[in-house]
Amino acid sequence: MTTTTERSAHVETIPTMPRRKASPRRQWLVYLTLFVTAGLMLLPGIWAVSTSLKRPEDVFSPGSGLIPNPITFDAYRDVFTLIPFGTYLTNSVVVTVVVVVLNVIFDSCAAYVFAKLPFPGRSITFGLLLMTLMIPMQVNLIPLYRMMVWVHGIFPALGADTLSGIIAPSAVQVFGIFLMRQFFLSIPDSMLEAARLDGAGEFAILRRIVLPIAWPAIATLTIFTGLAAWNDFLWPLIVAGSDESRTLPVGLALLSRKNTVNWPETMAGAVVTALPMILAFIFLQRRFIEGLTAGSVKD
Repeated sequence: MTTTTERSAHVETIPTMPRRKASPRRQWLVYLTLFVTAGLMLLPGIWAVSTSLKRPEDVFSPGSGLIPNPITFDAYRDVFTLIPFGTYLTNSVVVTVVVVVLNVIFDSCAAYVFAKLPFPGRSITFGLLLMTLMIPMQVNLIPLYRMMVWVHGIFPALGADTLSGIIAPSAVQVFGIFLMRQFFLSIPDSMLEAARLDGAGEFAILRRIVLPIAWPAIATLTIFTGLAAWNDFLWPLIVAGSDESRTLPVGLALLSRKNTVNWPETMAGAVVTALPMILAFIFLQRRFIEGLTAGSVKD
């Protein structure tokens, strides 16, 4: 019989296949493909910035290219003067922050239950929950709006034409529960069992052990949820009836209507609206990628 040492020596002598290096021509082809793809993806944004710096009569004039001539910032000035931009911006920030916080709390709690707390019918319940992802948002618009009107009739500070009416339908999202559950499944059960033996409750385990480990998934959920809440247009358009409760995407639509589609002003508003989300992704992109790949490789 062979000993453990002999087996280890035998394993160490097994030759490994050398990693094949890509040829320089293939590397340049990959780089060229990525460069062209990135250029095509960035082209709409470049066109929006270019249009926002032009005069209205120069947008579709013959010979007008991507470089404005002359460059003018009148469109950005009009965005801040023709509409209550400060109110819309504040509403968008409040809605986005509250929606993100509520999703991180509620989605994480629900995901922890589905991932680490066995109960009868857990798989069936989670499957039914995932089935709701196939229901289009447009199907729920009328019932949701009637619910918001009913709530507003009882509590005037809530429901329709308030920020709470915009926030309520997005307070919990099935995609967030699914995302957090997949990450929680990668956390060893032995770690949680040790905490239970020490007398920790489930909420303490979630708060002190699970969530600190799940920062990459939380960052990913924050980006997805924040981007969706910031760019949401249809539901705020329906439920918000005054400037006090309108968000930036709805305000941009009103800007186009007031100015009969003044393209420089519309593109300036789009650039200003997209800038916060672009900056947020730049600062959180590392966590975002970690959250997407977490749990994909098992030891």
